[in-house]
Amino acid sequence: MRTILVAAVVVFASTVAHADVQGVYDVKFEEVSTNCANPLRYPASKLTVKLVGNSITVDLDRTPLMGGIPSKNETINAKSKLASTMVDGMQGVFSVSGKVNPDGLIHLVMVGEYSVKGKALCSQAWNVSGPRVDSIKPKKQSRASVDRAQDRSIVAYFVDLARIGR
Repeated sequence: MRTILVAAVVVFASTVAHADVQGVYDVKFEEVSTNCANPLRYPASKLTVKLVGNSITVDLDRTPLMGGIPSKNETINAKSKLASTMVDGMQGVFSVSGKVNPDGLIHLVMVGEYSVKGKALCSQAWNVSGPRVDSIKPKKQSRASVDRAQDRSIVAYFVDLARIGR
């Protein structure tokens, strides 16, 4: 019995923790390091963190979608697949790692590793930070609409039952 209770508490705590990272953030980029001749520049923009099932996605304009597995300690770790970048002919793999604090501020380190025709070219790193401007909440069906849907199915059942007797 205690095992079931402990498991339920852990599941509840992990869902509460995961819900805190979701949202749309207004972020700024501060370049930390680069060894690129022509580094990419990121203007201030929106960054979206979503939880879908058992995965987390980080969506940033002009960057391949990054995905990962949500952690239990409210940290964000996600990585993209090799994809095209803002520069024609250059491909990159991007990764982010960081945390959302209780005030809704996101702090990430983003790394871009670039290649051309399969050969490593250079890499960049940024500090990414900003406030949450919009939260993402799952859509819930109201209890009244669920009750009405069940009532319709019961009514349909009795209508069909009445037709059988005719």
